[in-house]
Amino acid sequence: QVQLVESGGGLVQPGGSLRLSCAASGSIFDIHGMGWYRQAPGKQRELVADSTSGGITNYADSVKGRFTISRDNGKNTVYLQMNSLKPEDTAVYYCNADIRPRGLGGLINYWGRGTQVTVSS
Repeated sequence: QVQLVESGGGLVQPGGSLRLSCAASGSIFDIHGMGWYRQAPGKQRELVADSTSGGITNYADSVKGRFTISRDNGKNTVYLQMNSLKPEDTAVYYCNADIRPRGLGGLINYWGRGTQVTVSS
């Protein structure tokens, strides 16, 4: 059973920083793309940042220059360093990954349960 578990969310003041982590566990053969999405109340889920297994990254325009995605492939973990946080960054942040479980031929897309990030004074 493969699962993604996020951590690191919380309450932070505007201008502050948080670091999110997402660890994939279970019977994993390999992991391809990993990324972070977010969903604010009343809004659709949107891509924040993603990374290929080779380290090619992609960011939403709204977070460029403030957020950094990184991976530790040896630990099956993806991180999101969030700096200069704004109230509009408040959302539930979800981890997403394309994983090939052991014993199966194809990639399966997995989601974590999400972690709340609240930016408020």
